[in-house]
Amino acid sequence: MAAANDQPAKQADQTTEHILLDEPSTADLRSKVTDAWNEFARALADVLPTLPEGAYIELTLDPTASGIGDAVYSVTISVKEDGHIFAYAVSNTQLPEGYRMDRAAVADLVALGWSPPGVVEGSGGQFGLRTNAGGTARLASTVARTLRDIYGAPHPAFVVYLVHDSEDEPIETPLLGTARHEPSIGDIEQAELALEEALISGKDGGPLAGFELDEQVKMVVSSMTKISVEQLQVDADGDIGIRAGSAMVFVRVRDNPPLVDVFSPILTEVEPTEQLYGKLSELTNRMPIGRLYCANDTVWASIPVFGRNFQATHLMLAVQVMTGLADELDDRLHGEFGGKRFFGEGDKPVAKEPAEDHRTGMYL
Repeated sequence: MAAANDQPAKQADQTTEHILLDEPSTADLRSKVTDAWNEFARALADVLPTLPEGAYIELTLDPTASGIGDAVYSVTISVKEDGHIFAYAVSNTQLPEGYRMDRAAVADLVALGWSPPGVVEGSGGQFGLRTNAGGTARLASTVARTLRDIYGAPHPAFVVYLVHDSEDEPIETPLLGTARHEPSIGDIEQAELALEEALISGKDGGPLAGFELDEQVKMVVSSMTKISVEQLQVDADGDIGIRAGSAMVFVRVRDNPPLVDVFSPILTEVEPTEQLYGKLSELTNRMPIGRLYCANDTVWASIPVFGRNFQATHLMLAVQVMTGLADELDDRLHGEFGGKRFFGEGDKPVAKEPAEDHRTGMYL
């Protein structure tokens, strides 16, 4: 299988060679993730000046994805009078014992520009920042780095957010990159309706039969994630990102040939060895569908779905299988070959025994 192949067969025709060059293995995962964070920061910087006085944005590392239980790592941005913007970041006083930041993390927060709790007006027990409409780009960058580097979000898709006005009513804004907007009841109802339509999309005369493949795929994914098509997370590469548990799954639509590729980074920063390629080949041979392969020091899993006579149920099954596969294999391969899981124990806040001499970190 492809997991053990170092280069394409010499006899491959031009069409096959083009497909091989266009597959996810040619993508640099680090660049993909960095681009996603940059896109998130740009979107946040663009949205902030448009918010009315009294509006606020809550950005939270999704605890259901990170397995951090009651620990809520969040940043709140509030628009005050005269265009002043205040941001507040969670400190150890709001975190349960065992999930509090150590001194190095506290120092990193201060280095990013956050003032200690109680210094900025209204911060209380939280870290604070104050700026105006002219400083939104820097603020957005600081917030993105805080969520990524301090709170441990591996990708903006692991960040959920709400935008409310001074009366706590939701505000419609452009999407914040691939961060996940909390869906409203209307969004969920729309997604459920889309699911009913998607399930029969492949049948003759079905309601989606006249749509292009990429539009059909978006309707299926929106139904699975219970958000509207407009709120789907689409990155700079055109891939739809799905945060499923601790796994990050991407869906890519190809035109030639018509194909929907469901793929996920299982392990990153891994050293390609003969033993690794052999293991991936062995696991691929045991998989009923899909394959595992290593490229750019990343182990990928991929499941293709035919685009001709597209069936919504096939894509739904591929996403479900990929989610389970990623959750099962990342721990197994990490234990055997090292590397870094996309959202592994070394990448997220974990419970740890508090040290008696840790008072600075515990307070802040």
